[in-house]
Amino acid sequence: MGVFEESVGTFLSPVKDYLADDSITEVLVNGPNEVFVERRGLLEKTPAKFMDEQALEAAIRNIAQFVGRRIDEDNPILDARLPDGSRVAAVLPPCSRKGATLSIRKFSKGNPSFVDLINRGSISKEGARFLDVCIYLAKNIIISGGTGSGKTTLLNVLGSRIPGTQRLLIIEDSSELKINTDHVVFFETKHPDEMGKGAVSIRDLIKSALRLRPDRIVVGEVRGPEALDLITAMNTGHGGSMGTTHANTPYDALVRLETLSMMGDTQVPVAAIRRQIAAAIHLVTQIKRMHDGTRKITNITEVIPEVDEAGRYQLRDIYKFVQRGKSADGHIVGEFIPTGYIPSFMHEIELNRLPFPKEKFTPPAWYQQMIQANKNAA
Repeated sequence: MGVFEESVGTFLSPVKDYLADDSITEVLVNGPNEVFVERRGLLEKTPAKFMDEQALEAAIRNIAQFVGRRIDEDNPILDARLPDGSRVAAVLPPCSRKGATLSIRKFSKGNPSFVDLINRGSISKEGARFLDVCIYLAKNIIISGGTGSGKTTLLNVLGSRIPGTQRLLIIEDSSELKINTDHVVFFETKHPDEMGKGAVSIRDLIKSALRLRPDRIVVGEVRGPEALDLITAMNTGHGGSMGTTHANTPYDALVRLETLSMMGDTQVPVAAIRRQIAAAIHLVTQIKRMHDGTRKITNITEVIPEVDEAGRYQLRDIYKFVQRGKSADGHIVGEFIPTGYIPSFMHEIELNRLPFPKEKFTPPAWYQQMIQANKNAA
């Protein structure tokens, strides 16, 4: 951030060392006298302080000016991206009662891979291989999780496994993805000017993307009526498309997409939207930030392509994380295991001669015993 540091660095001097520390992923400022950082998934309070409220607000205004945005009493909220890809969010008083609030989520260096996720304990080798198979077979995938759970990192990993012979169009509100493949095009939304004109939304970009001969479409974060456009794209020949959304479980992720799809001016009945979602999405991959700060993929869940008689989504866990305890130092102990459910597209795996036989879906003996014990107890 050479130019950025020259222009704004002086104003951010109280947190400069934390921004330069690679072990820190996020800097959180709650008013001039309270600064937290996130390190290895856990929050730590620091001794850093800004001189006063005016100094903190000056830093935020200079950041906004540097990235071509405006934040003031009339527009007290800032959501922007720094030149290095780091994401900045800020809220000024009186909306922020404790003083100006600032969050800088640092842009991770390097290109993450399945090897990195396996080494961190986020997923097992077999789980990673299965997701790789799903990418090859062009399955539509939604990545679900909470804020800071690692959705973008996982999407980067999955996107980088897309064959280089396919044309990939990536659409984001603020460009964060670093997908490495041979044929990729990046789109970013545009905010309105001071007159409220010139805005370009994710919906606008998805509609344009469909005319640009995409093989796959990736939406960095689905959080508005563009959900319906992505679902439509998935249902009209753009297999292998992906997106992320905020939800706590795979089922909640589908319900959220349903709700978002109805936020626009659509007149599509709820029942029709549910059928479209069930038909469009093949897998939901749930990721979670655990109590010990680690990020783990907790579910790889197949969506059955039809709703039940009550109109509810039908889901089947293919892999899931099972916690077996906690270590003496507070780390979660568990395994990411197959549940025994064989995905409905197993014939596609066999037809393409992919090295992932049915035996890979056999759960470990201890899990089978646990399930049997629960049945007996019931």
